[in-house]
This record gives sequence, structure tokens and C-alpha cells, in this order.
Amino acid sequence: MKFGFAFLAVATLAAPAFAAPDGKALFAANCAACHQGAGQGIPGAFPALARNKFVVGDPKLVAATVLNGRGGMPAFRDSLKDDQLAATVSFVRMSWGNKAPAIPPAIFAAVRTGKMKTERPMPVH
Repeated sequence: MKFGFAFLAVATLAAPAFAAPDGKALFAANCAACHQGAGQGIPGAFPALARNKFVVGDPKLVAATVLNGRGGMPAFRDSLKDDQLAATVSFVRMSWGNKAPAIPPAIFAAVRTGKMKTERPMPVH
């Protein structure tokens, strides 16, 4: 009986607590093919995310864009959960010269369910 308890205690200590999604890894897996590993994009095809005013702008608009897609960008509404989207977008908002706060998963959830309305401005070129 002591062995079983000791094993359970060690296993519990060794098991990580709920791990937050890794935004950098999610970006690499879902976004880097188009936007490139350093967020520089591909001119004429995919916009740069580095030092991008839209990316560091209104969190609701950024969330809506990532959820619903835009232009040639796929919608991630059905493929990533809110915490995964938040981690990915927050990584982008804080990388490559971008200086914006993280976007919490609750923003993605509210936009996803329509509880938070968004208006998309005309693109700025």
C-alpha cells in the first residue's frame, strides 16, 4: 500500500499542471509557412506581421480576422481553440518589434459566439 501511495505522489509531482498552449510552436505549425518564421511575410502574397499596425491594433478586430480569415488567409475558427488562438496571436503581438499586450482567450470566445461585435475597417495599403 505504501508503494502505491508513493508512486501516486511521485507521478502527481512529475505530471505538469495544465500547460498553457505554446504560441511560438502554434505559430510555427499554423502560420509560418505563409507569414514566415520571423513574421516578415512574402511580399505580394502574404503580409508581414512584424511591425504591423493591424496586428498590434484593436484586439477584437485581430481576433475576428484570425477566427474568420481574410483574403487568402484561412479561418482558424474550426481548427484551433480559443486558448490556442490567444497564445498564437499574443506571441505575434509581442514578437519582431511588435509591442502590444496579449489577447486573452475570452476575447476570442466572445467574438466567436457573437457576444462581442466587430467592425472591420477598410484595409490600409
